[in-house]
Amino acid sequence: MKGFATELGLHEEMAAGGRARVAFEAREQHLNPGGTVHGGLLATMVDTAMASAVRSATDDGEVPATTQLTLAFLRAARPGQLTVTAQITKQGEHLMLCEADVEQDGNTLVHGIGTFAVLRR
Repeated sequence: MKGFATELGLHEEMAAGGRARVAFEAREQHLNPGGTVHGGLLATMVDTAMASAVRSATDDGEVPATTQLTLAFLRAARPGQLTVTAQITKQGEHLMLCEADVEQDGNTLVHGIGTFAVLRR
C-alpha cells in the first residue's frame, strides 16, 4: 500500500487470497464538526481495504479500479483504533465484488459493498 492511503496514515495489516485488513488510528484532526470521524475518511478506509483484497487475488500487471461503492453508516466512529476487513465475495471475468466492515471496540460501524474493474496496465 502506498500513495494517498499511506499519507492519511492507513496501515495494511494483511492482504492475501482475496482478503485484506487495514488499520487506522483516528485522532482529533479526523473529526467532523459533530465530533465523530469524518465519513469520507471511513469511505477511504473501505475503498482501500477492498482494493487491497482485489490486488491480493490478481496478477502483477492488473490494477483494481473502483466502479461502485455503497456504504451503510451504522454507528459513529470516535477517536481511537479503527480496523476494516474486506473480502472478495464474487468474481467475474473482469469485475470483482467485495464487502467490508469497519470496526471499533468490537462494534461494526460501517458496512460497504464495492465493485471493482480489473484493468491491465
